[in-house]
Amino acid sequence: MRLIGAGTQDGFEYTMRETFWTAPNIVTVLRALLIPVFVWLVAQDQYMAAFWVLVVLSSTDWIDGYIARRFDQMSTVGQWLDPLADRLALITVSATLATFGIVPIWVVLAVVIPDLILSVNTYLLFKGPPPLKVTLLGKLRTACLLIGLPLALLGSTGMLREGLIPDIAFVLLALGAAMHIIASIDYFIKARREAARLRGAQARPDTEEDSTA
Repeated sequence: MRLIGAGTQDGFEYTMRETFWTAPNIVTVLRALLIPVFVWLVAQDQYMAAFWVLVVLSSTDWIDGYIARRFDQMSTVGQWLDPLADRLALITVSATLATFGIVPIWVVLAVVIPDLILSVNTYLLFKGPPPLKVTLLGKLRTACLLIGLPLALLGSTGMLREGLIPDIAFVLLALGAAMHIIASIDYFIKARREAARLRGAQARPDTEEDSTA
């Protein structure tokens, strides 16, 4: 069973739904609602409870994608809602853990700065969600960060501070941060190319009408 793109039905023609009310979108909303719960638990020094909330939060990113592909529940809302929930979770979770000294500040900077640049860029180009698909690199980046962050939290509790978990978390966070920067650069370039293509497509009909007049 594949982990990336789990639930994909090869050769199946998916239906793109226009409604918000799909099972994957509900799971995505539940993921977003867990974010303030996580922040509150960390602020209360309830690290183990916060760890399990973060495990559930991270796993739902895989679950909603699996449901969408396995049960033909893809939607136009999900195309922008799922990445938005991912960004919100990564920024809030990493900022919270950095605030309480659980992860280094460079993790937050590596996530927040590229996202701010991309947000401004996509708003200026598209005035809304960009019509771009999430790449494999982007999925791997998200997986590394959503696994590394809970491990960093777990590695800050009790005797686990002296084990391998903090080192594994550091490696995953470093890989995730590096891939996030690379994926952001790639996304930035693709967004500008797509915007140029759309402008060209809009200009061509005007040119054809002028030539036939």
